[in-house]
Amino acid sequence: MGFLDGSVAIVTGAGRGIGRGEAIELAAQGALVLVNDVDAAAAAEVVDEISAAGAAAAAAVHVGDCSDPAVASEVVEQAIGRHGRLDAIVNNAGVVRDRTIAKMTPSEWDTVIAVHLRGHYALTHAACAHWKELGGGPGHAVGHIVCTTSTSGLLGNFGQSNYGAAKAGIAAFSTIVAQEMARYGVNCNAIAPAARTRMTEGAYGDIPAAAAASSAESFDFWHPDNVAPMVAYLCSEAASHISGKVFGVQGDVVELYQPWTSVAEIANGDKRWDADALRGRVGELFAASGIEPGPQNMMARLHHSMTDRSRR
Repeated sequence: MGFLDGSVAIVTGAGRGIGRGEAIELAAQGALVLVNDVDAAAAAEVVDEISAAGAAAAAAVHVGDCSDPAVASEVVEQAIGRHGRLDAIVNNAGVVRDRTIAKMTPSEWDTVIAVHLRGHYALTHAACAHWKELGGGPGHAVGHIVCTTSTSGLLGNFGQSNYGAAKAGIAAFSTIVAQEMARYGVNCNAIAPAARTRMTEGAYGDIPAAAAASSAESFDFWHPDNVAPMVAYLCSEAASHISGKVFGVQGDVVELYQPWTSVAEIANGDKRWDADALRGRVGELFAASGIEPGPQNMMARLHHSMTDRSRR
């Protein structure tokens, strides 16, 4: 018995990496899972793995690119048509095309924005349209949404203006969807996961063989499966009171991120500012806040860096 018994969930990009772990964990907790991926073979392997593990519930494959609104509507319709309900969606699918802005091509920009930001919109739109029709309300949980942002969007990361812009947009998207859907009994949160996957291999060490990954001898801090339990929790009724929040998830650590907050101000005595006068006043903002005026490597402030905990 799991705490998601009888629920129905969709996980995008679930053929590998973090999404694979999320689908397996949701199924282990009793959810009926639609494993979405553009790679049919990878999605089928995850479904077979869920079945072989004797999970509390079954899983099914859905092949397609969920940045396409027609595909997103199709997967929602498949969940409802097959199981009569939809309880949770996990927007996980993603790609990277790292390049400095001066060298980045329009295709590298458009591809990343489409998969991440448009992909989140398309599936969330289709699911929310369904949940809105159910007519739920505050205190009556109808649906759960988990979005996937990144510290590259929350803090910024060199060479990832496309990825970071998409992920920052997703963080804002999730908080706004939380506000809009609260009246219908739908909660929406985001995670900023850190793990060793095909997208991050090298930064977090090499991907180990299956046998090594499942070893109980030592805790692998950056293993992608470590992200899944928090996602399962956010998809459950136990988390229905939490919405519009962003959580950092890696290893054995869960963090809560605080949104952008004003930390200092200057005023001009009810008069329009003179641009030249600002030269002598803007420095007050930095002095009061302790923020440096020049470019900063905000990723250096991460509590859990990618260089010192490859294995633990």
